Amino acid sequence: MSKPKSRVSRRTFLQAGAAGTAAIAGGASLLRAAPDAPRKKVLLRSSWQTVNIGDIAHTPGVLRLLEEHVPEADVALWPSSVDNGVREMLLARFPKLQIVKAEGEVKRALAESDFFLHGSGPSVVGAKEMARWARETKKPYGVYGVTIGGSSPELNELLTGANFVYCRDSKSLELIKKEGVKSPIMEFGPDGAFATDLRNDAAADAFLTSNDLERGKFLCVIPRYRYTPYWLIPSKKRALDEKKHARNMAMREHDCAPLRAAIEKVVRETDHKVLICPEDQTQMAIGREMLYDKLPADVKPRVVWRENYWLTDEALSTYVRSAGMFGLEMHTPIMCIGNGVPAIVGRFAEQTTKGFMWQDIGLGDWLFDMDQAEQAAKYPATVLSLVKDREQTMAMTKKAGDFVKQRQRATMNEVRRGLGLAVNI
Repeated sequence: MSKPKSRVSRRTFLQAGAAGTAAIAGGASLLRAAPDAPRKKVLLRSSWQTVNIGDIAHTPGVLRLLEEHVPEADVALWPSSVDNGVREMLLARFPKLQIVKAEGEVKRALAESDFFLHGSGPSVVGAKEMARWARETKKPYGVYGVTIGGSSPELNELLTGANFVYCRDSKSLELIKKEGVKSPIMEFGPDGAFATDLRNDAAADAFLTSNDLERGKFLCVIPRYRYTPYWLIPSKKRALDEKKHARNMAMREHDCAPLRAAIEKVVRETDHKVLICPEDQTQMAIGREMLYDKLPADVKPRVVWRENYWLTDEALSTYVRSAGMFGLEMHTPIMCIGNGVPAIVGRFAEQTTKGFMWQDIGLGDWLFDMDQAEQAAKYPATVLSLVKDREQTMAMTKKAGDFVKQRQRATMNEVRRGLGLAVNI
């Protein structure tokens, strides 16, 4: 006796076919959580301070990556600081974000979250909180886009227990491998700030208009001291560090002279202007004293000095209206490359190894060791090339940005695995 044929309605067949076609077209795995399955939850430890737009940028960058690559998950942010308008700025961009600060909120987040993600930073800043997560919850965790300049047995054990450790520069990666860290995945992972997309277009346009800066016709420059003089920021409540202050004073002319030379070249040899702007709250003063005030009389009329600090959204809206940036900072260049804007990095020995990420993403020609006279001498001409060699400049920027995006997709797939979600193809 023959078996009865199964009957499948035409509607069911068409629905199944449409679902499969949509999944394939979207380039995603067919394995998805059921529609009524409870949403996953990520606890993000980030937001270290608000006196630097780069430190601010770590958080919205990672939040955007989670929003884009792990839409099945809700996110709770466990910050150190979201004051000075940063809380409001984050919630304007991510209205569903939960921010946990009080101990009761933290305990609830520890209990409810499925995965702990340590955000980008100059070190494993939240090691204490990550250790608490590991100890109290026994649930998975990972480290995303950090520099690591030193180790200890406790830190090495904590990193070994992580699902992944993504270092934002190859020097950090070399260090943890040498120290015997054995996390299953230890790779280069871009700083979260590459993905920052905050905007305050109205403020940026108003500033540009009031200072006669034309879109695409100016470069941004950011100076800095060897050591950030936190003692000049009242909210930090730090005493003067005489040794660091002396080093800053001794090296400021050495460090800023190549920047001034670059400004002069741009103004004299192109039709572009230059905007002197800050990345942290102390840099308006050095920008005025060491750059603007020392410029020749014929150059000053086409240079603008920004006297006020700004938040990440207005700054990024300004950068994307520029032709590029240069200076001695790191996170403005990171945000620029992440948003398709060319950027040159100058670094020196007192900084962490984060600058080497420029080599890691293919921009070694735009990384300068300002302690090396030969490299510093080439700095002004390279800045000029941002304007004069525009086709090559934009090709380099795009290639680096594409590499960063590829790494972002790969790293976010590991977050998905940690949450028990299917990976995206």
